[in-house]
Amino acid sequence: MRNRAIYVLSGLAILLLVRNLYVILLQIPDNPEQGPIYRLVYFQLPAACTAFTCFAAAFAGSVLYLVKGNFWYDSLAVAVTEVSLAFAMVDLVTGSIRARLVWGFWWIWDARLTTMFIYFLLYLSYLVLRTAIDEPSRRALLSAVFSIFAFVDMPVVWCAIDRFHIDRAGPTLNGGAAASLYSNWPALMMVAAILVLLRFRQEETRREIDGLRRLAHAV
Repeated sequence: MRNRAIYVLSGLAILLLVRNLYVILLQIPDNPEQGPIYRLVYFQLPAACTAFTCFAAAFAGSVLYLVKGNFWYDSLAVAVTEVSLAFAMVDLVTGSIRARLVWGFWWIWDARLTTMFIYFLLYLSYLVLRTAIDEPSRRALLSAVFSIFAFVDMPVVWCAIDRFHIDRAGPTLNGGAAASLYSNWPALMMVAAILVLLRFRQEETRREIDGLRRLAHAV
């Protein structure tokens, strides 16, 4: 069932991404102020929204672990968090490239990039925390608490994007341009779902192997 879901999502994601790339690269005109580099926004903003959605899923998984104590939710939280960081990195890298080509600097301490970078560091610390704790129950508990704490910063990042994103009202976001921007989010969400399914399977396998190793040591 999981393999079938991965195959179906892969096919749909490829079709949608190819369609979006055709429209973004060949049909949408250059931005009058930023030129062709403006096309990066069609991946930067959907990548940020995908990261936020996955961070919210990690928050839900962490809460459910604290409520039910089921390691399944801990595995889900860590799998989703790792995928979230990948898409947050896409947002940061594309934002830095745009800043370099438009304003002449790789990093300008823009409110959007800075708050996202802080958010990225928080969840990177979450992964570091997990590697520092060997005992599964304690690791899952502290990781869940830290994930919930980190999620509190999301409204700050979202408000910064909403308040300072000067491109959102630009003329290139009308008609087909806006449709391409919005349709790229579902495409990236499908890619994220595929990665989560694959990473979740790896985490379950790792947990089973870790349990068998601990049982062998106990015997």
